[in-house]
Amino acid sequence: MSSGVREILIITTPHDQMLFLKLLGDGSQWGLNISYAVQKEPRGLADAFILGENFLGVDPAILILGDNVFHGPGLGGNLSRINAKSGAEIFAYQVSNPREYGVIEVDRLGKPVSIEEKPTEPKSNWAVTGLYFFDNSVSARAKSVEPSKRGEIEITSVIESYLKEGKLKVNFLSRGIAWLDTGSVKALHDASTYVRVLEERTGLQIANLEEVALRNGWITPEKALSLTAERGDSESREYMSRILRELGLV
Repeated sequence: MSSGVREILIITTPHDQMLFLKLLGDGSQWGLNISYAVQKEPRGLADAFILGENFLGVDPAILILGDNVFHGPGLGGNLSRINAKSGAEIFAYQVSNPREYGVIEVDRLGKPVSIEEKPTEPKSNWAVTGLYFFDNSVSARAKSVEPSKRGEIEITSVIESYLKEGKLKVNFLSRGIAWLDTGSVKALHDASTYVRVLEERTGLQIANLEEVALRNGWITPEKALSLTAERGDSESREYMSRILRELGLV
């Protein structure tokens, strides 16, 4: 939302879809248009572009993994300036344990040389994060990928197809940006602690949907207050009232 995206497709398991529908609905309350698709069995990340082919139509695509957290100054604005109408752009982050990730190798000018999924001998410590920008050829590319040994359509294979054509750009996330993968209990706890500490320290909430929609001009101040009131807790109402005062909207 911070980057201006309003058309969203959420891909879930059959079991989880109703939970997301109950939580988010169609997104219209925040000025969004949320659609849903079901992945009946694990077929790899790139399967998202096959499931979402009709949703994408002729538009480029952004894919973000549901268990990834990105946070940092100006990140949303920087993402909004990316033009993925031709080629692909990925985001790399320095990690101490690259064997656990897809790893991108770059030359001294920062241009991508190779990409490998969970290598035993990593060629760099730049991990590929769960945020990707692709042009409209991505669905066709995903369809052409041969499933890996684990039977999945690997996102690394799709990225590699752009790399071979010289159409891949790598963005390096700086030290000031946090990238948290919440795919384990410990990682989820770490991310929760990160959010709690920052919110308590700054007094600002991370990813408050009403606030983001309000700042983007997608909903009115009255709507923001109304949505906040529906949660039924005084802390949320007080926070939104403060934001409205700071923006001079009340």
